[in-house]
Amino acid sequence: MGKAVKIAIAGEGGQGVQSVAEIIAEAANEEGREALYIPNFGVEQRGGVSIAFLQIGEEPIGSPKFQKGDIVVALSDRAVRRTRQYVNGTTTFVYDSSIEGIEDDLPKNAGRILAIPAIEVSKNELHPRVFNIIIMGAVIKATGVVSEEEARTAIEKKLGYKFEQDPTLRELNFKAISRGMELVEKAQ
Repeated sequence: MGKAVKIAIAGEGGQGVQSVAEIIAEAANEEGREALYIPNFGVEQRGGVSIAFLQIGEEPIGSPKFQKGDIVVALSDRAVRRTRQYVNGTTTFVYDSSIEGIEDDLPKNAGRILAIPAIEVSKNELHPRVFNIIIMGAVIKATGVVSEEEARTAIEKKLGYKFEQDPTLRELNFKAISRGMELVEKAQ
Protein backbone atom coordinates (compact mmCIF):
# COMPACT_ATOMS: atom_id res chain seq x y z
CA MET A 1 0.00 0.00 0.00
CA GLY A 2 1.66 3.22 -1.19
CA LYS A 3 -0.25 6.44 -0.66
CA ALA A 4 -3.15 6.58 1.76
CA VAL A 5 -6.44 5.05 0.64
CA LYS A 6 -9.17 7.69 0.86
CA ILE A 7 -12.61 6.40 1.85
CA ALA A 8 -15.89 8.30 2.24
CA ILE A 9 -18.89 6.48 3.69
CA ALA A 10 -22.20 8.34 3.71
CA GLY A 11 -25.68 7.54 4.89
CA GLU A 12 -28.63 8.80 6.84
CA GLY A 13 -28.15 9.47 10.54
CA GLY A 14 -28.58 6.17 12.37
CA GLN A 15 -27.25 3.95 9.54
CA GLY A 16 -24.00 3.49 11.46
CA VAL A 17 -21.53 4.97 8.99
CA GLN A 18 -19.49 6.63 11.75
CA SER A 19 -19.23 3.34 13.68
CA VAL A 20 -18.03 1.52 10.56
CA ALA A 21 -15.32 4.12 9.90
CA GLU A 22 -14.24 4.01 13.54
CA ILE A 23 -13.95 0.21 13.55
CA ILE A 24 -11.98 0.17 10.27
CA ALA A 25 -9.62 2.89 11.62
CA GLU A 26 -9.14 0.85 14.80
CA ALA A 27 -8.37 -2.28 12.77
CA ALA A 28 -5.84 -0.38 10.65
CA ASN A 29 -4.13 0.98 13.78
CA GLU A 30 -3.94 -2.54 15.20
CA GLU A 31 -2.21 -3.65 11.98
CA GLY A 32 0.37 -0.90 12.53
CA ARG A 33 -0.94 1.42 9.83
CA GLU A 34 -1.74 5.10 9.97
CA ALA A 35 -5.47 5.83 10.07
CA LEU A 36 -7.22 9.15 10.18
CA TYR A 37 -10.99 9.34 10.61
CA ILE A 38 -13.06 12.49 10.67
CA PRO A 39 -16.85 12.55 11.01
CA ASN A 40 -19.03 15.04 9.14
CA PHE A 41 -22.64 15.38 10.16
CA GLY A 42 -25.37 17.05 8.12
CA VAL A 43 -26.55 20.51 9.14
CA GLU A 44 -29.85 19.09 10.33
CA GLN A 45 -29.86 18.08 14.01
CA ARG A 46 -31.40 14.70 13.28
CA GLY A 47 -31.98 12.84 10.07
CA GLY A 48 -29.26 14.56 8.08
CA VAL A 49 -26.69 12.88 5.85
CA SER A 50 -23.70 11.74 7.85
CA ILE A 51 -20.34 11.29 6.11
CA ALA A 52 -17.29 9.56 7.55
CA PHE A 53 -13.96 10.49 5.94
CA LEU A 54 -11.31 7.85 6.48
CA GLN A 55 -7.74 7.59 5.25
CA ILE A 56 -5.47 4.63 5.79
CA GLY A 57 -1.84 4.33 4.77
CA GLU A 58 1.69 3.48 5.77
CA GLU A 59 2.91 7.08 6.21
CA PRO A 60 1.55 9.79 8.52
CA ILE A 61 -1.48 11.43 6.91
CA GLY A 62 -1.26 15.20 6.48
CA SER A 63 -4.81 16.43 6.05
CA PRO A 64 -8.02 14.88 7.38
CA LYS A 65 -10.22 16.04 4.48
CA PHE A 66 -9.74 15.16 0.82
CA GLN A 67 -11.17 16.26 -2.51
CA LYS A 68 -11.67 12.86 -4.17
CA GLY A 69 -12.05 9.41 -2.66
CA ASP A 70 -10.61 6.10 -3.80
CA ILE A 71 -13.85 4.55 -2.63
CA VAL A 72 -17.12 6.33 -1.90
CA VAL A 73 -19.99 4.41 -0.31
CA ALA A 74 -23.50 5.92 -0.34
CA LEU A 75 -26.28 4.24 1.61
CA SER A 76 -29.27 6.46 0.78
CA ASP A 77 -30.52 8.57 -2.11
CA ARG A 78 -29.50 11.79 -0.32
CA ALA A 79 -26.07 10.29 0.41
CA VAL A 80 -25.61 9.48 -3.29
CA ARG A 81 -26.31 13.12 -4.18
CA ARG A 82 -24.12 14.48 -1.36
CA THR A 83 -21.07 12.37 -2.23
CA ARG A 84 -20.87 12.86 -6.01
CA GLN A 85 -18.43 15.71 -5.41
CA TYR A 86 -15.88 13.25 -3.97
CA VAL A 87 -15.85 11.07 -7.10
CA ASN A 88 -13.48 11.10 -10.07
CA GLY A 89 -12.33 8.66 -12.75
CA THR A 90 -10.36 6.49 -10.31
CA THR A 91 -13.10 6.26 -7.66
CA THR A 92 -15.01 3.07 -6.90
CA PHE A 93 -18.55 4.15 -6.07
CA VAL A 94 -20.57 1.68 -4.01
CA TYR A 95 -24.28 2.12 -3.35
CA ASP A 96 -27.13 0.03 -2.03
CA SER A 97 -29.07 -1.50 -4.92
CA SER A 98 -32.35 -1.30 -3.01
CA ILE A 99 -32.41 2.50 -3.32
CA GLU A 100 -35.25 3.11 -5.78
CA GLY A 101 -34.94 5.50 -8.72
CA ILE A 102 -31.36 6.52 -8.00
CA GLU A 103 -29.83 5.60 -11.38
CA ASP A 104 -29.94 9.17 -12.75
CA ASP A 105 -28.18 10.52 -9.65
CA LEU A 106 -25.24 8.11 -9.76
CA PRO A 107 -21.91 9.80 -10.56
CA LYS A 108 -21.24 9.36 -14.29
CA ASN A 109 -17.51 10.02 -13.83
CA ALA A 110 -16.77 7.16 -11.39
CA GLY A 111 -14.08 4.67 -12.37
CA ARG A 112 -16.46 1.86 -11.48
CA ILE A 113 -19.83 1.58 -9.81
CA LEU A 114 -20.80 -1.37 -7.63
CA ALA A 115 -24.41 -1.95 -6.57
CA ILE A 116 -24.78 -4.21 -3.56
CA PRO A 117 -28.04 -5.34 -1.88
CA ALA A 118 -26.90 -4.65 1.72
CA ILE A 119 -30.27 -3.52 3.08
CA GLU A 120 -32.01 -6.51 1.50
CA VAL A 121 -29.42 -8.99 2.84
CA SER A 122 -29.52 -7.49 6.34
CA LYS A 123 -33.34 -7.69 6.44
CA ASN A 124 -33.85 -11.08 4.79
CA GLU A 125 -30.76 -13.08 5.75
CA LEU A 126 -29.21 -11.64 8.89
CA HIS A 127 -30.72 -8.80 10.93
CA PRO A 128 -31.34 -5.11 10.12
CA ARG A 129 -29.01 -4.14 12.99
CA VAL A 130 -25.95 -5.53 11.16
CA PHE A 131 -26.57 -3.54 7.98
CA ASN A 132 -23.57 -1.29 8.72
CA ILE A 133 -21.31 -4.30 9.35
CA ILE A 134 -22.24 -5.67 5.91
CA ILE A 135 -21.14 -2.29 4.53
CA MET A 136 -17.90 -2.58 6.51
CA GLY A 137 -17.21 -5.97 4.88
CA ALA A 138 -17.87 -4.41 1.47
CA VAL A 139 -15.42 -1.55 2.13
CA ILE A 140 -12.74 -3.95 3.37
CA LYS A 141 -13.10 -6.18 0.31
CA ALA A 142 -13.16 -3.29 -2.17
CA THR A 143 -10.10 -1.56 -0.68
CA GLY A 144 -8.04 -4.21 1.08
CA VAL A 145 -7.21 -1.60 3.76
CA VAL A 146 -7.46 -4.13 6.60
CA SER A 147 -7.69 -7.89 6.87
CA GLU A 148 -10.97 -9.60 7.70
CA GLU A 149 -9.30 -11.02 10.80
CA GLU A 150 -8.26 -7.58 12.08
CA ALA A 151 -11.75 -6.23 11.33
CA ARG A 152 -13.24 -9.02 13.44
CA THR A 153 -10.83 -8.20 16.26
CA ALA A 154 -11.80 -4.51 16.10
CA ILE A 155 -15.51 -5.40 16.18
CA GLU A 156 -14.86 -7.66 19.15
CA LYS A 157 -13.18 -4.73 20.91
CA LYS A 158 -16.02 -2.33 20.20
CA LEU A 159 -18.96 -4.69 20.75
CA GLY A 160 -17.48 -7.31 23.07
CA TYR A 161 -19.62 -6.17 25.98
CA LYS A 162 -22.76 -6.83 23.87
CA PHE A 163 -21.38 -10.22 22.78
CA GLU A 164 -20.98 -11.15 26.46
CA GLN A 165 -24.69 -10.52 27.02
CA ASP A 166 -25.76 -12.28 23.81
CA PRO A 167 -23.14 -14.58 22.20
CA THR A 168 -25.27 -14.99 19.03
CA LEU A 169 -24.49 -11.34 18.18
CA ARG A 170 -20.81 -12.20 17.64
CA GLU A 171 -21.63 -14.78 15.00
CA LEU A 172 -24.19 -12.45 13.41
CA ASN A 173 -21.65 -9.60 13.12
CA PHE A 174 -18.92 -11.88 11.78
CA LYS A 175 -21.35 -13.32 9.21
CA ALA A 176 -22.25 -9.76 8.21
CA ILE A 177 -18.57 -8.92 7.48
CA SER A 178 -18.18 -12.02 5.33
CA ARG A 179 -21.46 -11.37 3.54
CA GLY A 180 -20.42 -7.77 2.75
CA MET A 181 -17.16 -9.05 1.29
CA GLU A 182 -19.04 -11.60 -0.85
CA LEU A 183 -21.45 -8.94 -2.15
CA VAL A 184 -18.55 -6.84 -3.46
CA GLU A 185 -16.92 -9.88 -5.00
CA LYS A 186 -20.16 -10.68 -6.88
CA ALA A 187 -20.69 -7.04 -7.95
CA GLN A 188 -17.25 -6.63 -9.53
